[in-house]
Order: sequence, then structure tokens, then C-alpha cells
Amino acid sequence: MKAGVFQYLPLCVFLLAACEPTESRSPADAITFETLKGLDDFEFATAGDGKPGEWSIIENDAGRVLAQIDTDPADNRFPFAIYRPFSGRDVYVSIRFMTISGETDQAAGVFVRFASVDDYYVARASALENNVGLYRVVAGKREMIGCMEVNVSGQARHTLGIAARDERLTIFFDGRELFVAIDRRFPGPPGKVGLWTKADSMTWFESLKFGSLD
Repeated sequence: MKAGVFQYLPLCVFLLAACEPTESRSPADAITFETLKGLDDFEFATAGDGKPGEWSIIENDAGRVLAQIDTDPADNRFPFAIYRPFSGRDVYVSIRFMTISGETDQAAGVFVRFASVDDYYVARASALENNVGLYRVVAGKREMIGCMEVNVSGQARHTLGIAARDERLTIFFDGRELFVAIDRRFPGPPGKVGLWTKADSMTWFESLKFGSLD
């Protein structure tokens, strides 16, 4: 695929069949990256080891996407793109993405209830591991609270979503509900949402979609 940098830049639970949640009481908003202005509302951060993340707009045959382009392979390295204007506790958030490359991992993630780089929930899809996992991160400690094996094809478009309501966290992949996890240890206050990657993952994010479940 042709691409260039555009300047400015285990615990498995229930399998269910469903589409995106219909319980959202507010219209969903969608963020794309067709213009540089798409970056204005994002703040970028990195947790763990290795170099800071480097986020850029990538232009490809299908349009423009947001990608973290630094390929530091540190396994405990987590770059974030935090969407500043929106905050909520009971929310639905999804991303449309394509994993391109990575030796340590080829991952795409979406996070909710983000209080800091050390406190949040994240749903991660890995093309190397062919699974989708849900993690709780508290005081910098990451713990898997749900996982399911699923075909996450590299260099193919997928969607990944998470619906968080009270202690119930529902994970969606490619238009179906994968599993539900109940987590009473860290229900969390309202927080930010956004995009997440791991280690040397080169992942193209086409869009970020979110809405309130309040």
C-alpha cells in the first residue's frame, strides 16, 4: 500500500452476537483525519518504556489516517492520542483501523475512563496474537479482565468498540459483540476517550466514534 507522511505531523468470557449498542441516548460523534484540523483536539502522551510516541497524518490510497509512526520496540510502551473535548463515564467508543506492521506487536486500541496514562480501561486488538483483549490499568499496573481469540487480519480494515456502563464493559469487533466483562474493582469516574497503540505497532486509525450512554 502506498503511503506518505502528511506534514504535522487468560480470561475469556461470554460470546454473544450483536451489533453496536442501541442504548446510547445521545447522537454519536465521528472524528476523521482528512484535514490537519483533525489533530487540533487531540493531546498526545506515552506511558511505560521507550521513546515518546510520534503521531502524524498519513496519506494513503483510501484517504488520510492518523498513525503513531515511531517504531520503538519496547514491549512496555503505550502511546496515546487523547480526545480533549469529550469526557464521560458511561460511554460507547469505537475506532476504524488497519494494522500495518510491527515485530513486537501489531495492535490497535481504544480507551475509556482515562484519568491519566496510569489509570484507564483499554480494548486492544492484536494482529500478531489474533485476539481482542480488555485491560484495566490502575496506578500503572495493567491487568487483563477479558479476552477472546478472533481473526485480526493485518493490512485489513476492522472496527473495535467498547461500551462502558457502570461496572459492565462490553467489547465489539467488526460489528458483533464479542464478550462482556464485569469489573467492580475500578468502575472509574468520568474520563477521556481516545486511541492507543503498543510498542512498535504501525497502525492506521481512520476514525474515532463516540457517544454518551448516560
